[in-house]
Amino acid sequence: MDRWLRAAKPWASLLLAAPAAWLWGLALADRLGANPAEALIRGLGLWALRLLWLTLLVTPLRQLTGWPALAGWRRGLGLWAFGYALLHLLAYAWLDQGGDLAAIARDVAQRPFILVGAVAVLLLVPLAATSFDAAIRWLGARRWRALHRLVYAVALLVLLHWFWMRSGKRLWGEVAVYGALLALLLGWRLRAAVSRARARAPAATGRPPFRARG
Repeated sequence: MDRWLRAAKPWASLLLAAPAAWLWGLALADRLGANPAEALIRGLGLWALRLLWLTLLVTPLRQLTGWPALAGWRRGLGLWAFGYALLHLLAYAWLDQGGDLAAIARDVAQRPFILVGAVAVLLLVPLAATSFDAAIRWLGARRWRALHRLVYAVALLVLLHWFWMRSGKRLWGEVAVYGALLALLLGWRLRAAVSRARARAPAATGRPPFRARG
């Protein structure tokens, strides 16, 4: 399976470009409904969210399956999530607001969830910029890991952005599904952190771990 996962990575990158190409193609062909700009913006945003959640799923799946090659997918998925998020933001600024900063400021004042989404995209910038091996050597593994834990804060902001956007029409079903999945992922992360802390505690004190006698 590891060999297959490594071989499939380049093809996966091509596949992940397909949704953006499809959406842009539909937009150019005027086949995205009555408001093609809005449909394109929301489509790009939804794919950014899906890819971000897939990025967060990689580590639990690797630990559950024992397939080390899955770790190599996390970086690619994260970069694609950033790419879709950036396209989502740029499409909003250009197609919806015509690149008018004053219009964007007025819209943000009326719909603050846009600011929440923009902050999430901006927080992804340092993660994308340091997603390469050279950045790990430059920052040091410990600081690099601490920086990349920001991805969980980004996920919470994305969920808030989406929930806030949907709240006007009370369309919360899909948001609830992604929220439940994020809660499970955060729970998994917390459980793993607690397990590591307990494993380090005996080493720090110089005492062997306690074992009950039978």
